Amino acid sequence: MPSSVQVGSGEFAIEGSFAVRFEGFKEPRLDRARERFLRTLRSETGIPFLLDAPESSAKFVVHTDGPSQVIQKLGEDESYSLTVSADGVQLKAANPLGVLHGLQTFLQLVRITPEGFSAPAVTIEDKPRFLWRGLMIDVGRHFIPLPVIERNLDAMEAVKLNVFHWHLSDDQGFRVESKVFPLLQMKGSNGFYYTQAEIEHVIEYARDRGIRVVPEFDMPAHATAWFVGYPNLASGKGPYEIGKEWGVLDPAMDPTRESTYQFLNLFIGEMTRLFPDEYFHVGGDECNGKEWDANPKIQEFKQAHNLKDNAALQAYFSSRVQKIVTSHHKIMEGWDEVLQSDTPKDVVIQSWRGRKSLLDAAQRGYRGLLSNGYYIDLNQPASEHYLVDPLEGIQDKLTPEQAASILGGEATMWSEFVDGENVDSRIWPRTAAIAERYWSPASVKDVPSMYARMNEEAVRLQAYGIEPKATEEQMLERLSGDTDPVALRVLASVVQPPKGYEREGLEHNDTSSSLNHLIDTVPPESETGREFALICARIAAGNASESDLHTAQRWLTLWRDNDAKLQPELGKTYLTKELVPLSQSLHTVAEIGLDALDRIERKQPMAAAMQGEEVTALEAAKKPQAVLLLTVAPSVEGLVKAVPVQ
Repeated sequence: MPSSVQVGSGEFAIEGSFAVRFEGFKEPRLDRARERFLRTLRSETGIPFLLDAPESSAKFVVHTDGPSQVIQKLGEDESYSLTVSADGVQLKAANPLGVLHGLQTFLQLVRITPEGFSAPAVTIEDKPRFLWRGLMIDVGRHFIPLPVIERNLDAMEAVKLNVFHWHLSDDQGFRVESKVFPLLQMKGSNGFYYTQAEIEHVIEYARDRGIRVVPEFDMPAHATAWFVGYPNLASGKGPYEIGKEWGVLDPAMDPTRESTYQFLNLFIGEMTRLFPDEYFHVGGDECNGKEWDANPKIQEFKQAHNLKDNAALQAYFSSRVQKIVTSHHKIMEGWDEVLQSDTPKDVVIQSWRGRKSLLDAAQRGYRGLLSNGYYIDLNQPASEHYLVDPLEGIQDKLTPEQAASILGGEATMWSEFVDGENVDSRIWPRTAAIAERYWSPASVKDVPSMYARMNEEAVRLQAYGIEPKATEEQMLERLSGDTDPVALRVLASVVQPPKGYEREGLEHNDTSSSLNHLIDTVPPESETGREFALICARIAAGNASESDLHTAQRWLTLWRDNDAKLQPELGKTYLTKELVPLSQSLHTVAEIGLDALDRIERKQPMAAAMQGEEVTALEAAKKPQAVLLLTVAPSVEGLVKAVPVQ
């Protein structure tokens, strides 16, 4: 939602003669933006626009005042104004960044009418609320192929995100070619890494779309993959293997050896030359200190330097690394743990712990980002992410200068349970809702409106290569061995993965585990389950429409009857055998729901004992089965509890 919108009268018709003319500052990046814009518009409309149409007749005029920075900087002007009338379109911006955003806004306005495709007359003045609007993708745990990275950058441009935080190393993999220390990728990647030429390509690809690329190399912990090729970096004895398990592993860099910092100086020097952005992320999170505690030389070092605990030792390490990063003319960024009493004020703190640590950093004069609440790998609904605001609950405790130090936030896609096949479905479309939180005024927080517009955006993102529904269908076909798995599709529509870290306690999963089960196939939030919950809430409250009652009846009947169709199919593949109890649960829940719906409509009471039995059955159905949640069970429980008791 733009900062300011004034709706006019009339429509701007989009026809085959549509063309775009640039005025003022011009550069090849703008020409490429026009080509992408026209290709996307063609995808939205099916109209074959000419990429080389004569500009003299163009009714879409773009005026750019001047250039943006050669290397995109934090805080550049990203504002634009867009005026659409029946006679033409005017897009004005101070630099190409605003132009890129304005073009995407116009694409969002395009709609089909009885007369054809058009954009409504409107005047928009727009700028972002936060300067730093990021998406982090972890490629250390599961490698994400280059084409997937590219299409996610395309989608980031579509929703006006401007920072791609690339988490490039972790215990399970080191993913960048180092020419100075080649054993990093040769022994630490299992062959899955990006060449420096590919990195340079991504950086240019992102810059074309108004996106900065900030690399992260996690240290001193989450670094097992480093030690496979360079064991002398580590605090333990080794030998080391690439991490296979998830979670917090013990290996950590030795912060007491000068050779560690000599290595890091050469490595960071190489990487800062490769990545031009002024910020360099060094991780710094979740060092459990077990290797430090077991190393007598490290304990002697702590005593000799009056370091009372491992937190103080990590502060010493972070201070040394910060000086290295600064010596290479970069600004260090790190997770909460890098904030210590003597941390230099230019270090940017990324908070994964929550607003309390973000508030602490801001009050102490540090710039910060919020990621807590935006962990899109945890399968929370879009509404939960949408209502998290970096400044909410802390702004009144900050001076205006301290509030301005909250730069924004980042959605974080950790990759324990995703790979290149299903990662899109975990990022989109929920990240579009997070992007609006970063861009739009704080007052824009109507959840039903967000869902309606987010679902439209999900359709629009198909033009950018983001097609999670198509991927889900392909995975369902593979699961079932059927080219049209109708009954499995019905079951899949009402289940979703458990939220938070619950999956880790329900099944063992490591780097060798296949991500090809139903839990890996379905999206994080069941749209059918969400809509059914809203319908049931209206029915239970006594304000349902006839359409609500009809939809609930139709869906419950479909789910009740689906088990008889699905059960004969589930035994055909080893991937679907685990779904037998889940399908039976859906049948039971639907039967209970149909009875409750009938009683509510006929105002027929239920015996207290029967209600108790049904609630008990529904409570059991709410528990994970095949590591999946049956999303309709809580809604049916609400219907049962709405039935009068006799």
